Amino acid sequence: MGDASNGFRQPGFEPTVSPEVFLAMGRQVLASQPFSGLLGAELVSLSPGQAELAVPITDAVRQQHGFVHGGVVSYAADNALTYAGGTALRVPVVTSEFKINYVRPAVGVRLLARAHAVHAGKTQAVCRCDVFAVQADGTEKLCAVAQGTIAALAGAAG
Repeated sequence: MGDASNGFRQPGFEPTVSPEVFLAMGRQVLASQPFSGLLGAELVSLSPGQAELAVPITDAVRQQHGFVHGGVVSYAADNALTYAGGTALRVPVVTSEFKINYVRPAVGVRLLARAHAVHAGKTQAVCRCDVFAVQADGTEKLCAVAQGTIAALAGAAG
């Protein structure tokens, strides 16, 4: 998992940049991840301890039954969890572990992963993510729920 928090280390917990600059910084990190670019992932929103990531549903990410491949759903959850944890901890981070429950096949026009930090300590954050399959009419259908531990890279904890 890539470092989803470069540039987010701030004194205390208050951002020292505007929400627009904060989101732009997050998008810059995403753009530096080749796999994210391959999937066409987009960071929709980002604030301390919260992230929303979208992935377009194309034929290239579907499996043989027409559903989004579980690995792509898992990618969306993992990256959103890491953004939420990284912005909560304010240091460079990686995913330490995560669990995902697939609750229905993902069918629609895009995936939307919404994550938030449930708890952040000095070296790790526990985060939760709901992944939705968004329909052409904008309706969201829950397709997966994930929880993960996001860990500060060695030497990065304040």
